[in-house]
Amino acid sequence: MIHLTNITKQYGHHVLYKNSSLQVRPGDRIGLVGPNGAGKTTIFRIFTRQETVDSGEVRIAEKPVIGYFSQDVGEMKGRSALEEVKAGAGRLSVLASEITKIEKILEESASATEPMDDSEMASLLDRYGEAQLEFEQRGGYDLDTRAKEILTGLGIGPDDYDRRTETFSGGWKMRIELAKILVLNPNLLLMDEPTNHLDLESIVWLENWLVAFKGALVMTSHDRDFMNRLVTRIIAVENQTITTYSGNYDFYEKERAIRNEQLLAAHGKQQDMLAKEEEFIARFAARASHAAQVQSRVKKLEKIERIEIPAEEKVVKFDFPTPPRSGNDVVKLDGLGKSWPLENGGFKHVFGGATAVVKRLERVAVVGVNGAGKSTLLKCISGMTEATEGAVTIGANVKIGYFSQNSLDVLNTTKTVFDEVHDRVPQATIGFVRNLLGAFLFTGDNVHKKVGSLSGGEKSRLILATILASPVNLLILDEPTNHLDIKTREILMKAVQGFDGTVMLVSHDRYFLRAVATRVFELSHEELKIYHGNYEDYASKHAQSRS
Repeated sequence: MIHLTNITKQYGHHVLYKNSSLQVRPGDRIGLVGPNGAGKTTIFRIFTRQETVDSGEVRIAEKPVIGYFSQDVGEMKGRSALEEVKAGAGRLSVLASEITKIEKILEESASATEPMDDSEMASLLDRYGEAQLEFEQRGGYDLDTRAKEILTGLGIGPDDYDRRTETFSGGWKMRIELAKILVLNPNLLLMDEPTNHLDLESIVWLENWLVAFKGALVMTSHDRDFMNRLVTRIIAVENQTITTYSGNYDFYEKERAIRNEQLLAAHGKQQDMLAKEEEFIARFAARASHAAQVQSRVKKLEKIERIEIPAEEKVVKFDFPTPPRSGNDVVKLDGLGKSWPLENGGFKHVFGGATAVVKRLERVAVVGVNGAGKSTLLKCISGMTEATEGAVTIGANVKIGYFSQNSLDVLNTTKTVFDEVHDRVPQATIGFVRNLLGAFLFTGDNVHKKVGSLSGGEKSRLILATILASPVNLLILDEPTNHLDIKTREILMKAVQGFDGTVMLVSHDRYFLRAVATRVFELSHEELKIYHGNYEDYASKHAQSRS
């Protein structure tokens, strides 16, 4: 389908890749990985002919139907959610419009005083028949059903099919945009972080949809489980080159480590050889009797292609301060419930009757369908909102650290990264702050960047670093992995695993939940169910109950 051969691409002096190749074949399942700024999105733009290469060959099959989901959502207004999705069906939308137009002409002709002449009518009927046939072959007659099924799977149910797109928030518009790409049913599906803004249930639905998808798939994702289940090849864009690995993300990680070890070994051997040759040249350069040998070795060194070791991102090991010990009962919920007031004067009941005890050192995952009240429950516990029924009792000597995406709003955008952290832990030394920032990938001059210039993921890292460095013994984390790449998620995962306190969290990252959760609270049908055991145990029991 697509062949990129010996391509080079750069912006100014910044080289993305040079003399690199890759191919996408029909039915391929490819995960595109690499650090931010390496050029993954540029590859998508080359595939869709939005960008050209500086050198090399780009071959794309004639007229492939390409669906490209990016994080840039265009303006949406004037249509309902369902109409917007159906309008994204490409050729089908054109055919549907043509069929409607011809039917209107035929209807008007039937009631006209002067009927259409025979040749014009025959031509029109031929066009109508061809359009209907192609519309049927492309699945046009079940377009409405498919669009509804996809919208529902992505969390936009029947009550919202006819809701105007401009009334949806940015995150929900992303789901509508994703639905538009899926209903297109392309030959090649390009997806840039499709799980952003999706809850766990929608991610599982999308995963199952993509498993059944017959076309080729190329995607980036920060969700390790999602990537592992769907891809069979990894294309890594890093260190100015493009490398292909046959396997899923776990295979790539292991194989990359092996290749790096081999590269380091080969580099070491070469350095030893070069040192010996250079020592010989230096020793005998002034002796006429060895002139020929010296010259021969100089020429030999000039021809050797030096093995380069890529600059790996260094992760600073950081020992987080031991928090003060809390009582054994950290949080007690007694018939807790919450309702939100509506504009019309009524109330929307979120959940009720939640009764549970969270013990010291437990790591509780709060799960449930979208809208079940997971974030609301955490807000009630952290004191960010008041419950409307029941009570929350916080245990003795409990110090809460609370994180949500709204936490990013408390950052001072005019401060530097270093000052923002130092001002929050003023008693800390410069070395402590430097090491803390290094543990969350802020190194070198990055610590002097203005907070206002940081990306969403960088701001999340910054807030998480300050919370974990504070003397808290109850961490309440609401979607802490949003906007974090796989590497940063693993840094957070290890920090939470090593945290000497209690944790309650909501996350749609199953790998993260399996790694950290020791107990599960499920909000289901407006009630709280307690599962004893880790997330894997919960997922197994949940699957059995649904089968």
